[in-house]
Amino acid sequence: MKDMLEILLDFFKKYRIDCFSSLPLGACRLKKPYLLERDGITDGTVIVMAIPYYTTACAAKERNLSAYAVARDYHLFFRRLFDDLLPILQKSFPQNKFVGFADHSPIDEIHAAATAGLGVIGKNGLLITPRYSSYVFLGELITDRKLPTETYEPRTCENCGACLAACPAKSGNLCLSALTQKKGLLTDEEKEHLAAFGSVWGCDLCQEVCPHTKKVLESGSIFSPIPFFAEQPLPHLSTEILNEMSDESFRQRAYAWRGRETIARNLALLEKGESSC
Repeated sequence: MKDMLEILLDFFKKYRIDCFSSLPLGACRLKKPYLLERDGITDGTVIVMAIPYYTTACAAKERNLSAYAVARDYHLFFRRLFDDLLPILQKSFPQNKFVGFADHSPIDEIHAAATAGLGVIGKNGLLITPRYSSYVFLGELITDRKLPTETYEPRTCENCGACLAACPAKSGNLCLSALTQKKGLLTDEEKEHLAAFGSVWGCDLCQEVCPHTKKVLESGSIFSPIPFFAEQPLPHLSTEILNEMSDESFRQRAYAWRGRETIARNLALLEKGESSC
C-alpha cells in the first residue's frame, strides 16, 4: 500500500498543484482552535497548499475586478478538491483523522505557509511565492497523522515599499477593496475614491507593483496550470452582464456573498463616470 506522501504526490499531480509543503501542527499559530477540536485533532501535520489563480484573462486590459474574482469562486475549487481527497485518505488510513480548510481556517495560513517554506510575507500581508508571486489562494489539509516535515523561520520580503506606496489607503482614504464591499449608500468622497480607480470589486494595486510580480510576469511562470481557474472567466463586469446572470451563476462568483445590490451600485457609479467623459 502507498504511504500517505505517495498518495498526496499522486493526487496533487492530478490536480496540477505544484506548490505545497508540510509542517507540524504545533508550529502553526492557532486562530480558531475550535475548528480542530470539533474533529478531535490536537496534534499532527499540516500540508499547506498555495494554489495559483492568475490566468491570461486576469491580464486583460479591460479587467475591472480583482484578479482573484475573475474565475469562479475559489471555494468551489477547494470544495471539489477536498471532496475528492479526504475519502481517499480516510479509506487508506481509517485510524487517522483528516480535515481540509481554505479561508475559514483554524490556523494563520500565511504564517504557516511561510513556516513551511512556500514563500515570504510581503509588507501587504500576503504570501509571496517564487513562482506565482502573491497570486495564490492558501488551503491546508490537517491530519493527526505524523508525517516528515521541515520548518523554516518565516521571512519577510525585501521591504522595497512599492506596495505601500501604491496603496490608495496610504493617504487616509478607506481601503479600496473594503470600499467596493461596503453595503448601502456611499458618501460623495467615497464615490469619488471608487470612481477614480475604476474597480467594481477588490484591489490589486499592491500586488501589481510588487517586483516579484513583475519578475514572474516576465518569465510567464505566474500563469496557473490549474484548469479550474481558466474556466468561465469574467474579467470585465457590466450592468448588462450582471442583469443577465442567473442566480445560480451569480452564486458561483467571489463577490456573490455581498449581494447583487452592492455590485450593481458600484457598476452604476463607474458606468456613469464613463458616460460623462
